[in-house]
Amino acid sequence: MAQPLNQNWQPIHDQLHRTLRQRHLLPHNQRILIAVSGGQDSLCLTKLLLDLQSKWGWHLGIAHCDHKWRYDSEANANYVAKIAANWQIPFFLTTADKLYKSEAEARKWRYQALSKIALEHDYQYIVTGHTASDRAETLLYNLIRGSGADGLQALSWQRSLLEGSSLLLVRPLLEITRSQTGNFCQEQKIKIWEDSTNQDLRYTRNRIRLELLPLLSEFNPQAEMALAQTAEILRAEVDYLENQTESLLEKATNVDNFTFYHLESSAKIKKIKYINRLVLSEAPLALQRRVMRRLLQEFLFVHPNFNHVEKLTALLNAPNRSQTDPFPGGAIAKVEHPWILLVGKNQE
Repeated sequence: MAQPLNQNWQPIHDQLHRTLRQRHLLPHNQRILIAVSGGQDSLCLTKLLLDLQSKWGWHLGIAHCDHKWRYDSEANANYVAKIAANWQIPFFLTTADKLYKSEAEARKWRYQALSKIALEHDYQYIVTGHTASDRAETLLYNLIRGSGADGLQALSWQRSLLEGSSLLLVRPLLEITRSQTGNFCQEQKIKIWEDSTNQDLRYTRNRIRLELLPLLSEFNPQAEMALAQTAEILRAEVDYLENQTESLLEKATNVDNFTFYHLESSAKIKKIKYINRLVLSEAPLALQRRVMRRLLQEFLFVHPNFNHVEKLTALLNAPNRSQTDPFPGGAIAKVEHPWILLVGKNQE
């Protein structure tokens, strides 16, 4: 790629430009809303997209979500607004009307707020500054919690944000590390807003970032990137397994009535799912487990864990009339060869 006249052009520009072309993430002439916290990752992303704008013809906007968690959150929002003005990019601010108790609740509100801004101002894409470092940390976080491959795939390049809408969330920096974004901001003399909560070791993700990853780097200096690449490999494999699971699930539950409702009394019914043991027994164990987890998700009042899935899978080779003890919520499974009957709790 020919070196542009822009004296601030860096190898990271080429890297992002190449990623966008290869992965078809942000097409030409689109309206793109950038979620900017004021930290190094989001500011790096914004400056990179601004520098690439002439090549892609984008219309950029900046959105900032103020959670009101910190004493300096208003000053933080004002700083992002100043950056947007200096770079001549439209700016949108949303402030939380209440304090959210958990990171999960705050994240849900943030994406809802970003989606609302995007829809109101006709932006087709929302982009965030998640990096390869975030991907590595998410993989470790989910590994510690006991997640399977689905959890370890950690952060997708893009996903739909709203059902029935073409609005997409895109993460263009998943091949770029946090050290790269920090170096870029330093070289470009971009002042970043330091979030004091990023140093708070009460948060598990902060401990992973500040304590666990540096320790792993002693064993492998490229541990962060290796973990991020593992997540990328797992994403493709999970997609394949999910497609196979869909096909097997249809075959294993292919009876005249997919779900049966048995009358227990004049007021009560039981939901029953029939699973063909002969079909499912021929499949690899990995697919058996995925099918069983899918089925349990319909019946349990909690997300099925490893033990729940194993208990149901064991019935594939169990003697006729075998039965499990109750799952959470009261559902049971029993063998009536060639079927496994997954029986839900009485419903009024």
